[in-house]
Amino acid sequence: MTEKSKRPVAVFDIDNTLADTAHRQRFLERAPRDWDAFFSAARLDPPLAEGIALAVASAAECEIVYLTGRPERCRRDTLDWLAAHGLPEGRVHMRRDSDRRPARRTKLEILRRLAERRAIQVLVDDDELVCDDAERAGFTVVRARWADRSATLEQAQEGEGRT
Repeated sequence: MTEKSKRPVAVFDIDNTLADTAHRQRFLERAPRDWDAFFSAARLDPPLAEGIALAVASAAECEIVYLTGRPERCRRDTLDWLAAHGLPEGRVHMRRDSDRRPARRTKLEILRRLAERRAIQVLVDDDELVCDDAERAGFTVVRARWADRSATLEQAQEGEGRT
């Protein structure tokens, strides 16, 4: 069986899609921003019920892939968090520690690479710019609008390439 003939893929963002980052926003609201504390606190993120339910339901017909702007150095905490909250197993694509490109560029690049080998059924993400670019590229998108918006986080995603 070729990879193209396998089950389709459902791609899920993590921050503010599956995990509520509101409790750690304070680390980004001061100058200078404390990125180490921001990412260290991710292991304490409460789950977002809507995103978790969608990921679990999607696993019935899709392979789950996680696509996050979190840096690679957060891999262990991220994998532990996903398992602790009952999320389906799946590959986790993370940003290289030194990669500061906007999330919409890095995520679209990975989506296109995944689509070369597998059918992408859906991308679920909270970042409006990521969603806009993915839709323009022909991907089906579910906009995760169930977490409170954070202008600070949005600026970090686009302007600083941090998440």
